Amino acid sequence: MKSDIYGQSIFTESDLCLLYLQDPLRTIKYAFVEKAINFNDVLQLENIPELIEYIDPKVSVEEFDNANQSSWHLPPEYLNMDIAKYVLDKCTTEAELQRAGEELIKFQDRDMFILLKYLKYLVDTMRKHNVVWGVGRGSSVASFVLFLLEIHRINSLYYDLSIDEFLK
Repeated sequence: MKSDIYGQSIFTESDLCLLYLQDPLRTIKYAFVEKAINFNDVLQLENIPELIEYIDPKVSVEEFDNANQSSWHLPPEYLNMDIAKYVLDKCTTEAELQRAGEELIKFQDRDMFILLKYLKYLVDTMRKHNVVWGVGRGSSVASFVLFLLEIHRINSLYYDLSIDEFLK
Protein backbone atom coordinates (compact mmCIF):
# COMPACT_ATOMS: atom_id res chain seq x y z
CA MET A 1 0.00 0.00 0.00
CA LYS A 2 1.22 3.48 -0.75
CA SER A 3 -0.04 6.93 0.10
CA ASP A 4 -0.38 10.07 -1.99
CA ILE A 5 0.69 13.54 -0.89
CA TYR A 6 -2.74 14.01 0.74
CA GLY A 7 -2.31 11.01 3.03
CA GLN A 8 -4.86 8.83 1.20
CA SER A 9 -4.04 5.12 1.02
CA ILE A 10 -3.93 3.61 -2.46
CA PHE A 11 -4.12 -0.18 -2.69
CA THR A 12 -2.75 -2.59 -5.27
CA GLU A 13 -4.27 -5.92 -6.25
CA SER A 14 -1.86 -7.66 -3.87
CA ASP A 15 -2.80 -5.32 -1.02
CA LEU A 16 -6.51 -6.07 -1.43
CA CYS A 17 -5.92 -9.82 -1.66
CA LEU A 18 -3.89 -9.70 1.55
CA LEU A 19 -6.61 -7.63 3.29
CA TYR A 20 -9.24 -10.15 2.17
CA LEU A 21 -7.17 -13.12 3.37
CA GLN A 22 -6.61 -11.46 6.76
CA ASP A 23 -10.30 -10.62 7.20
CA PRO A 24 -12.87 -11.77 4.61
CA LEU A 25 -15.59 -9.69 6.29
CA ARG A 26 -13.58 -6.45 6.07
CA THR A 27 -15.32 -3.67 4.16
CA ILE A 28 -13.23 -2.44 1.27
CA LYS A 29 -15.98 -0.42 -0.35
CA TYR A 30 -14.19 2.90 0.16
CA ALA A 31 -10.68 1.69 -0.66
CA PHE A 32 -8.87 3.55 -3.43
CA VAL A 33 -7.30 1.09 -5.86
CA GLU A 34 -4.85 1.61 -8.68
CA LYS A 35 -6.97 -0.20 -11.28
CA ALA A 36 -10.56 -0.43 -10.04
CA ILE A 37 -11.97 -1.73 -13.31
CA ASN A 38 -10.21 -5.09 -12.86
CA PHE A 39 -11.85 -5.59 -9.49
CA ASN A 40 -15.25 -4.12 -10.30
CA ASP A 41 -15.87 -6.56 -13.18
CA VAL A 42 -15.47 -9.48 -10.76
CA LEU A 43 -17.25 -7.80 -7.85
CA GLN A 44 -20.41 -7.26 -9.91
CA LEU A 45 -20.73 -11.02 -10.31
CA GLU A 46 -20.74 -11.37 -6.51
CA ASN A 47 -23.12 -8.43 -5.89
CA ILE A 48 -20.45 -6.53 -3.89
CA PRO A 49 -20.22 -2.71 -4.04
CA GLU A 50 -17.73 -1.40 -6.56
CA LEU A 51 -14.35 -0.08 -5.54
CA ILE A 52 -13.27 3.48 -6.21
CA GLU A 53 -10.41 3.94 -8.65
CA TYR A 54 -7.85 6.40 -7.38
CA ILE A 55 -7.70 9.62 -9.36
CA ASP A 56 -5.07 12.17 -8.44
CA PRO A 57 -6.97 15.36 -7.49
CA LYS A 58 -4.13 17.47 -8.94
CA VAL A 59 -4.60 20.24 -6.41
CA SER A 60 -2.37 21.54 -3.67
CA VAL A 61 -2.46 19.84 -0.30
CA GLU A 62 -4.01 22.99 1.18
CA GLU A 63 -6.83 22.99 -1.42
CA PHE A 64 -7.39 19.26 -0.81
CA ASP A 65 -7.59 19.79 2.97
CA ASN A 66 -9.97 22.74 2.61
CA ALA A 67 -12.29 20.74 0.35
CA ASN A 68 -12.37 17.81 2.77
CA GLN A 69 -12.87 20.03 5.80
CA SER A 70 -16.03 21.39 4.23
CA SER A 71 -17.61 17.95 3.81
CA TRP A 72 -17.90 16.38 7.25
CA HIS A 73 -20.28 13.42 7.24
CA LEU A 74 -22.20 14.08 10.43
CA PRO A 75 -25.76 13.23 11.38
CA PRO A 76 -27.93 16.39 11.30
CA GLU A 77 -28.32 16.52 15.10
CA TYR A 78 -24.55 16.92 15.46
CA LEU A 79 -24.09 19.13 12.42
CA ASN A 80 -26.73 21.56 13.72
CA MET A 81 -25.85 21.45 17.43
CA ASP A 82 -24.62 24.52 19.26
CA ILE A 83 -21.32 23.05 20.41
CA ALA A 84 -20.33 26.15 22.36
CA LYS A 85 -23.54 26.02 24.41
CA TYR A 86 -23.07 22.28 24.97
CA VAL A 87 -19.52 22.81 26.28
CA LEU A 88 -20.40 25.81 28.44
CA ASP A 89 -23.39 23.97 29.94
CA LYS A 90 -21.00 21.28 31.19
CA CYS A 91 -19.05 23.83 33.25
CA THR A 92 -19.81 23.93 36.96
CA THR A 93 -17.60 26.78 38.22
CA GLU A 94 -16.68 30.28 37.12
CA ALA A 95 -13.07 29.14 36.48
CA GLU A 96 -14.34 26.37 34.19
CA LEU A 97 -16.57 28.83 32.32
CA GLN A 98 -13.64 31.23 31.87
CA ARG A 99 -11.29 28.54 30.58
CA ALA A 100 -13.87 26.92 28.29
CA GLY A 101 -14.84 30.33 26.92
CA GLU A 102 -11.21 31.23 26.24
CA GLU A 103 -10.64 27.94 24.46
CA LEU A 104 -13.86 28.16 22.46
CA ILE A 105 -12.80 31.56 21.13
CA LYS A 106 -9.50 30.02 20.01
CA PHE A 107 -11.30 27.10 18.37
CA GLN A 108 -13.71 29.51 16.67
CA ASP A 109 -10.85 31.73 15.43
CA ARG A 110 -9.36 28.64 13.78
CA ASP A 111 -12.74 27.62 12.31
CA MET A 112 -12.64 24.36 14.29
CA PHE A 113 -16.19 24.16 15.66
CA ILE A 114 -17.03 21.49 13.08
CA LEU A 115 -14.16 19.41 14.47
CA LEU A 116 -15.57 19.76 17.99
CA LYS A 117 -18.98 18.61 16.72
CA TYR A 118 -17.34 15.63 15.05
CA LEU A 119 -15.47 14.74 18.23
CA LYS A 120 -18.74 14.86 20.20
CA TYR A 121 -20.27 12.51 17.61
CA LEU A 122 -17.22 10.23 17.78
CA VAL A 123 -17.36 9.95 21.58
CA ASP A 124 -21.11 9.28 21.53
CA THR A 125 -20.66 6.62 18.84
CA MET A 126 -17.81 4.91 20.69
CA ARG A 127 -19.79 4.93 23.92
CA LYS A 128 -22.87 3.53 22.13
CA HIS A 129 -20.81 0.64 20.74
CA ASN A 130 -18.82 0.03 23.94
CA VAL A 131 -15.52 1.04 22.35
CA VAL A 132 -12.80 1.87 24.85
CA TRP A 133 -10.53 4.83 24.14
CA GLY A 134 -7.49 6.14 25.98
CA VAL A 135 -7.24 8.48 28.92
CA GLY A 136 -5.40 11.07 26.82
CA ARG A 137 -1.91 11.77 25.64
CA GLY A 138 0.22 14.44 24.09
CA SER A 139 -0.75 18.06 23.76
CA SER A 140 -4.49 17.32 23.50
CA VAL A 141 -4.67 16.98 27.29
CA ALA A 142 -3.98 20.72 27.55
CA SER A 143 -7.48 21.37 26.21
CA PHE A 144 -10.22 21.73 28.81
CA VAL A 145 -12.84 21.70 26.03
CA LEU A 146 -11.65 18.27 24.89
CA PHE A 147 -11.85 17.14 28.51
CA LEU A 148 -15.47 18.35 28.69
CA LEU A 149 -16.21 16.51 25.42
CA GLU A 150 -14.66 13.43 27.06
CA ILE A 151 -12.03 12.97 24.37
CA HIS A 152 -9.58 12.49 27.23
CA ARG A 153 -9.77 12.28 31.01
CA ILE A 154 -7.13 14.82 32.02
CA ASN A 155 -8.53 17.96 33.63
CA SER A 156 -6.17 20.66 32.35
CA LEU A 157 -7.46 23.14 34.93
CA TYR A 158 -6.51 20.83 37.78
CA TYR A 159 -3.00 20.40 36.37
CA ASP A 160 -2.72 24.06 35.30
CA LEU A 161 -1.97 23.17 31.66
CA SER A 162 -1.98 26.04 29.18
CA ILE A 163 -4.23 25.77 26.12
CA ASP A 164 -1.31 27.19 24.15
CA GLU A 165 0.37 23.78 24.50
CA PHE A 166 -2.42 22.31 22.39
CA LEU A 167 -3.14 25.08 19.87
CA LYS A 168 0.41 26.04 18.94
